[in-house]
Amino acid sequence: MISINSLQKEIHKNAVSHGWWDSKREFGTLIALCHSELSEALEENRKGIPINQTYYTESGKMEGVPSELADTVIRIMDICEYYGIDLEKVILEKHEYNKNREFKHGNKKF
Repeated sequence: MISINSLQKEIHKNAVSHGWWDSKREFGTLIALCHSELSEALEENRKGIPINQTYYTESGKMEGVPSELADTVIRIMDICEYYGIDLEKVILEKHEYNKNREFKHGNKKF
């Protein structure tokens, strides 16, 4: 099983080799690109495609909510590697913190 840190390094290396880091990218743009992947996931659902369904276009491109969510995580991992963020460590730490938060974090509706 590959670790989050190892995958993060591979993902960033792939992004670099495909030209996505040929010039400096603004942090706001990177965050907007994450938003765009989530919006694509929403659009797949709005088309009536089941949330857990992956399908492929004639050209072989992977589509569907799972694919768009994966794209979001891939973008986040790429950003974290670029900025030297140990995502695996932060996820584990944040998960431990969340275990002790109050129910619905103050009675929020959602």
